[in-house]
Amino acid sequence: MSDLTDKTVLVTGASRGIGAATAKAAQKAGARVLLHASAPSDAAEQAAAVAGGEVIFEDLSAPGAGARVMAGAVKAAGRLDAVVNNAGIYIPTPLAGGEEEWADGWAQTMAVNVQAPADICRAAITHFRATGGGIVVNVASRAGHRGDGPDHAAYAASKGAVLAMTKTYARALSGENILFYAIAPGWVETRMAPQDIENRKNAIRDIPLGRVASPDEVAEMILFCASGACPSATGATFDVNGASYVR
Repeated sequence: MSDLTDKTVLVTGASRGIGAATAKAAQKAGARVLLHASAPSDAAEQAAAVAGGEVIFEDLSAPGAGARVMAGAVKAAGRLDAVVNNAGIYIPTPLAGGEEEWADGWAQTMAVNVQAPADICRAAITHFRATGGGIVVNVASRAGHRGDGPDHAAYAASKGAVLAMTKTYARALSGENILFYAIAPGWVETRMAPQDIENRKNAIRDIPLGRVASPDEVAEMILFCASGACPSATGATFDVNGASYVR
């Protein structure tokens, strides 16, 4: 188990799924946890209660939201040691849809999945430069490598951008003790996973391990990176997909 004793960790998209599992595991590993959620909800309250942390509410589709999340976290904690960019959306952008649906889908996806994490990374870099270093873990996707179905091209493109951003900052900033890692899950047992029987059968058929990943599994990989246990892995992407896509 990763050790985060006396460290402070910010987790975005922490009201459910991978984010909630990461917040819970971080608290169990000894960290003080700050959680982000898009809006107040029972799920956010429950996640905060489990992780024993404070919640920062921001709709990441709004301009400047990422910077505000970081500012709120720094104000609350004084210092952050690690930031987990987990929040994301998975909405269709079908080729056969209307022009408005197409444009809105791409705009929303890029705002939440790319611009907000980029703004958080920028603010985190500034903060870490002032405090002597830190770690950012960006949650991307298998889709950022192999693509997705044609109705989710925007999602795949957004996660490819996150992977490229992670590599860029890792190369540029490791000498300043600012480390970047990416996690690229395949299907995970969350709301994004296929729910109808036939689609689920098809998804699992594509996974040699024979099942989708659990949020707890992904959380453990995130915490390993956030713990600073292997600085030499900075810039790496860790695949969590049951061998459904092997690079």
